[in-house]
Amino acid sequence: MGNLKSCKTITDLYRFITEEFGPTVNRDFLRYKSEGEYRGISYSQFKTETDLFAFGLASLGIKREDKIAIISENRPEWINSDMAILALGAIDIPLYPSLTAASIEFILNNSEANTVIVSNKFQLNKILKILGKCRHIKNIIILNEKDYDPSINHLYTFRQIQDKGKLFKKEDPNLLTESMKLVKESDVCTIIYTSGTTGEPKGVILTHRNIMSNVEAALISFPIDKNDVFLSFLPLCHIFERMAGYYTAVSSGAMICYAESIETVANNLIEVKPTLLTTVPRLFERIYSKIMKNVESQSVNKQKIFYWAIQTGQQFVNAKKEKNVSLSLSIKHKLANKLVLKNIQEKTGGNLRFFISGGAPLSRELGEFFEAIGIIILEGYGLTESSPVIAANRIDDYKFGTVGKVLPGIEVKIAHDGEILAKGPNIMLGYYKNKKETEATLKDGWLHTGDIGVFDADGFLMITDRKKHLFKTSAGKYIAPSHIENTFLASKYIDQFVLVGDKRMFLSALIVPDFEAVKEYADSHNIPYTTNQDLVKNDTIYNLFENDMMQFQKKLANYERVRKFILLDKPFTIENGEITPSLKIKRKVVEDKYKEFIENLYYEKYSE
Repeated sequence: MGNLKSCKTITDLYRFITEEFGPTVNRDFLRYKSEGEYRGISYSQFKTETDLFAFGLASLGIKREDKIAIISENRPEWINSDMAILALGAIDIPLYPSLTAASIEFILNNSEANTVIVSNKFQLNKILKILGKCRHIKNIIILNEKDYDPSINHLYTFRQIQDKGKLFKKEDPNLLTESMKLVKESDVCTIIYTSGTTGEPKGVILTHRNIMSNVEAALISFPIDKNDVFLSFLPLCHIFERMAGYYTAVSSGAMICYAESIETVANNLIEVKPTLLTTVPRLFERIYSKIMKNVESQSVNKQKIFYWAIQTGQQFVNAKKEKNVSLSLSIKHKLANKLVLKNIQEKTGGNLRFFISGGAPLSRELGEFFEAIGIIILEGYGLTESSPVIAANRIDDYKFGTVGKVLPGIEVKIAHDGEILAKGPNIMLGYYKNKKETEATLKDGWLHTGDIGVFDADGFLMITDRKKHLFKTSAGKYIAPSHIENTFLASKYIDQFVLVGDKRMFLSALIVPDFEAVKEYADSHNIPYTTNQDLVKNDTIYNLFENDMMQFQKKLANYERVRKFILLDKPFTIENGEITPSLKIKRKVVEDKYKEFIENLYYEKYSE
């Protein structure tokens, strides 16, 4: 796309897409849903809105290296804010909207943010609750006009800041152009706080070069262009969506459409008809679960047709890879497509070229199932600390059960203890005001990822587990819990699964059922219940899980099998501190909280 290679900073990218690329295209820059329909924003409108907001921020005294926090769901103003902040040479601090007031307080104080942008009244109330303890906050900007309260000091709406910008622009019309020229690739662009599964959040310092180098590597690795349409639903405060579904998307000239929420993704897929989507495996697990529930409710004949179509789809894919598709297989596949596969593809809008999956491991079985349908999932791997992508599968070179090959410009080696180490222009500067953690993570330019992995014979990287998460049983066996957990998460009856067994004689588990599926089972088998608690205490339901798990256990080694488990009546949540905003289980927190339950499991076994 034009002179993209000359873009060394995100500010260069902003200037390029709005001044050089935007005027050459005759379509929307992005779309968002309002009052029940998708509305478009043109490149020129986006530039006007962003410039005015930047001038408005400057009128508040925002200058180079100031920190501004953004606490908002995905929406056009998120991108306006990001580009405006960076154009002034300032640094943005994106926060998950799901964070508690206490977590926000820590981040605002640690980062020394002097302004916070919030989306709505719910987020504003969190700020007001902690404002007295936030030493640096001078201004609050709210995006939803209707949630504005004139009685709150130093609270402005997005429009009010833009109005200030109009006046300020008249006084100093060259300010924005001059400040953008000063932004260098070595400047800090953003500080992203990783919640981590233990301890306080750490602020990952990323420069313009860190992120832009990853964008360039992504564009080399994936065939994305101006004909593509992205559906964006993962939080923009997460570096995966920000780099892939935002910076890479706009760099390629693609159009971005925002999903209303995670809950509405299924409907938005059909409305937007995207060609690309960045997501996490949980989405596929849910889609798979819905497909299988629907299949099981059909007649025996329809079930046979479904399984025949999936089998035919897999045969076709395998033959295509070997360039050996027979005429009879081609005819069979066309029929399978017409009867079953096309209907499922239509549920994703019908135009999808591929999914890009990250954030957690994707099971091989899930990848192969969707591949048979005709939906390709390309799994990648990375960390916030690496901006984020280190390795990824490619559309013409992928292998399920791996995270693909290393991206161009990045080096990866495996340490003697199996830890994955990475080096390259995408690696963070360090953790903000945290020298101890920085020195423990960055050694001689190598990022110590904390992940255990290995390269296969074809150069594909496989992640086997987190270094800190490896269990060692009392029998001396090392066990990687994540692949065992993922095995069981394929069950339609399981929503969340936490393996327990470090320094124990055998493995056990804490299971949160998929209550929708369990209630369907209970209703069809006349099992009485009023609450979730009634279900998890029911012996028939327990036996259902025991039998279901027995099927999944067959593929596990004897020492990897779960011998005992507990069914919990409520899910692990962010609010209760049991999972991180990126939906990773805080293993230690969960084990501490359910310590008594776990001890009883082992006590019962030892005393049998």
